[in-house]
This record gives sequence, C-alpha cells and structure tokens, in this order.
Amino acid sequence: MVDEVTPEDVNRKLDDDDVQIVDIRQPEAFAQGHIPGAINIPMTELPARIDEYDWGDDVVVACPIGQSSIQAARLIGSFEGAEADAVTSMQGGYEAWEYDLETADGEGAAEL
Repeated sequence: MVDEVTPEDVNRKLDDDDVQIVDIRQPEAFAQGHIPGAINIPMTELPARIDEYDWGDDVVVACPIGQSSIQAARLIGSFEGAEADAVTSMQGGYEAWEYDLETADGEGAAEL
C-alpha cells in the first residue's frame, strides 16, 4: 500500500530540505516544467537507476495524473535502500499541481 499526499502537502514540504521529489515523466516534459527541486527519473529507467540515489525519510513521486507514480513509489519503497513507508505518491499528479514550476534552466514556468 502506497500512501498518497495532496499537491498542497507537497508544496508545503518544499520548505523542508529533506524531501525528495521524484518526477517520473519523460525528460521533455520535465524540461518544460517540474516541481522545484525535483529529480527526473523516467519510469522506464527507474528499475535500472534506483540504486543511484540515497533515499531519504521523505520521498514523493510525481507523474502526469497520479497513477504511475503509485507504481513507482511501490518500486522505490521495495528497494533495500529505502523505507517503504517513507515513499508516497502525489495525488492527482501534475494535472492537480497548481503551484509554481521550475524549468530545466532554473527559471519558472507559467503552466504545463
């Protein structure tokens, strides 16, 4: 079972330096705009790249609509280097995100 967090909760967590936001969309979508500070690991690459990161105590996975992020969160949570209950999925994905976005060059993006 993967817990879900609302976009409002994710936005509040951005003030906490310990949260890791994982964006599993393709790099092109990530470059157009993503949650500030998010790292991009496309879902198709996640199984092969999961051991590249030190997973913290608060990991949120984001995708376009909040469906595939549940699977990705489950996968990260099952990795021996992560705590299963530390990994959550952002409910509604980017479709529900109403806050500022960051682009690949660090500038803000208006909307997706």
